[in-house]
Amino acid sequence: MTAIDTTAGDALLDERGLSKLRWRCRRGLLENDLFIEKFFAIHASGLTVRQAEALGVLMDLSDNDLLDLLLGRKPPQGDLVSDTVGHGDILLVLGMLRAARKPV
Repeated sequence: MTAIDTTAGDALLDERGLSKLRWRCRRGLLENDLFIEKFFAIHASGLTVRQAEALGVLMDLSDNDLLDLLLGRKPPQGDLVSDTVGHGDILLVLGMLRAARKPV
């Protein structure tokens, strides 16, 4: 992902990086797409490079596993909670995705 300021993972994602991320997040299940669309509607302008990378890790999951996480039917496991993958960022983004489904 490219960023406005490439010196830190806290840099905001630039337009090109955001466009690539949106494309990367297209899913096969409508339910997942609805979560993701709402997430982008709320958070797109403030996404950091680290958050984009964490979202990419979540997008590596199968559609059904992702939906189970988004609905809270099962807790994050394995690499999602290991110290080697930036689990704090992954859990933060998962929380942002879950919160986006709630009506304002």
